[in-house]
Amino acid sequence: MSAKRTERLLTLVLVLMSSERGFRKQELFEEVDAYRLASTPQAREKLFDRDKAFLREEGIPVESLEEPGAEAETVRYRISSSAYRLPEVRFTAAESAALSLAARLWERAALGGPASRALRRLHDGGAAPEAASSDAFRPALRTDEPQFPDLWRAVTTRRTVAFGYRAAGWAEETERRVQPWGMGSRFGRWYLVGFDLDRQAERFFRLSRMTTPVRLLAGRPYEVPAGFSIDASLAGLDDAVEPVTAVLETRPGRGAALRLPAAEAAVDGGDGWERLTVRTGDVEALAAEVAALGTDARVVSPPELAALVRRALTRTLEAHAAEPPALRFGAARRVPQDTAQAHLARLLDLVPYVLRNQGAAVAETAARFGVSEEQLAKDLSMLFVSGPRFYPTALMDVDFESGQIYIGNADSLSQPMRLSADEAAALTVGLHALRELPGAADADAAASALRKLEDAAGEAVAAASSVSVRLAEPPSAPELLERLRAAAEDGRSVLLGYRTPGREGATERVVDPLRVHSLGDLWYLEAWCHRAQDRRSFRLDRITSVSAADPAGGAGTERPAPGSGTAGSGITGPGAAGTDAGEDGADVVVDLILAPSAAWIAVAYGAQETLELPDGRTAARIATGDTGWVPGFAARFAGEVTVAGPAEVREATLAWLRAAADAA
Repeated sequence: MSAKRTERLLTLVLVLMSSERGFRKQELFEEVDAYRLASTPQAREKLFDRDKAFLREEGIPVESLEEPGAEAETVRYRISSSAYRLPEVRFTAAESAALSLAARLWERAALGGPASRALRRLHDGGAAPEAASSDAFRPALRTDEPQFPDLWRAVTTRRTVAFGYRAAGWAEETERRVQPWGMGSRFGRWYLVGFDLDRQAERFFRLSRMTTPVRLLAGRPYEVPAGFSIDASLAGLDDAVEPVTAVLETRPGRGAALRLPAAEAAVDGGDGWERLTVRTGDVEALAAEVAALGTDARVVSPPELAALVRRALTRTLEAHAAEPPALRFGAARRVPQDTAQAHLARLLDLVPYVLRNQGAAVAETAARFGVSEEQLAKDLSMLFVSGPRFYPTALMDVDFESGQIYIGNADSLSQPMRLSADEAAALTVGLHALRELPGAADADAAASALRKLEDAAGEAVAAASSVSVRLAEPPSAPELLERLRAAAEDGRSVLLGYRTPGREGATERVVDPLRVHSLGDLWYLEAWCHRAQDRRSFRLDRITSVSAADPAGGAGTERPAPGSGTAGSGITGPGAAGTDAGEDGADVVVDLILAPSAAWIAVAYGAQETLELPDGRTAARIATGDTGWVPGFAARFAGEVTVAGPAEVREATLAWLRAAADAA
């Protein structure tokens, strides 16, 4: 978003708030320089209409008032202070902790920005105390699909969309035209529910099966049926998808992920194979699991599943055909530009925060708002020059030269603004999801926080009714999960029994649990591993036992404080999860190139460095103690993940893929 546009929008807000009587359009054109300087009257009108619509979409209540008795122009525009301000609301410490956890659900997802803005606004306005919340248990949402932002906007604005789609199993790709009614996440996968215009019926679509970008179609907004319930529609997913029975063969000791859901115990398949029978409603996920095993697994039936496995392996091999681009990690990175929503919201949030904390330090304030000190200085300077053109005395007084911030003459912005639709939806949906996840939050506190939030958000909360999220429950036995959670909170070491992919039997290791967290439909323990002397992530469904560790086992180790790790600060990669460091204790650095739909891997698995490539892909540098996982991991993503280096790992991956593709 350009600084000029931000300044124009900010000035428009300040002008519209400066008079309860409001302004005629022509008066606004004189007050706001950018309108006055527009090239033509038509351009001026269009610019104003776009700005007005944008502000309303962001929850800023631009009112249109009929002017009684006027002969010519009869409409005045204003922003009423009472409609702009966040209503009086107070959350308890327990409710605030639930709100914080609800916001953190979106930390790695598309609504992470709105969720954090909403929480910060409630904190800064005094509505919610900044209660300390445990980092030992962190469920999380993921929105990896590049179609999510456009579909979210279509759902909330009632816009018809079109997209390419490949239905479940082995259907051909078709174009679908849909009126979106709602969106929902079930156990790590997002779905769109809406009216299929070509089939003239309600249908649901899994976002990961969409094969093209979403196109917004022209037309008037439509009405969603009064009786529609996103929860009820998604509840029918299991009935709508016919389970497939697959017969697979794996090498002994391999395919633990396939054995867990197997309908019956493995039997001897002869010639060094074990035969499994698996029933699944997610054929693509099963094909990915089989492809990830390479020559250690094969499909007996159905043939359509075997074709999906071959396709995944072939696409991965084809993606590796071209030489990888030269990667210059550490080069100057392009600073991500603020979205229009984020920048304007930050400016409007800065004022009430400083008014409540006069003399706030520049460094501390920049950190609180997630920007550099240089960007904060630009924001404060913009606040100083924005406002009514003909009334310089109405401009804000802003002083920060001493390193402390003081703002005056800003009474109209002294209270935090209302939550936007995105902000209210992020927290509301998060609280609903937490209430259904056992042990995630204080159920009573989450319920009461939800009621207060819905009352305070008013109409903005309507968007939340179109969204439903159900988180995957941890797969471990409750007592095992509670031991891990308690150990993370108390700072105690434990002895884990763990099944490592590619190795027979379980291994044992002493770890210091840091937190239990989810990633899509999988749950992980993040811990400090005494053997590797580094952070490692362990899948909960591969942990076989948890017991108290010998106190001497941690002697001489230096573990980080619980919760001190973040997704981008060295948390282990996907294959390093639960693996040992090399013989010399050193990690290998693997460079992966990720398609846009797989870009989440860089964040989720703690890439040391990332690099945006000209073709829209992302290069990620991940440290791991064992590279044996790399070929299967790439195969799982059917060409969306390629190995760029080091050369020996890339060559090993190519050899693995060729052998697997030939065997399939």
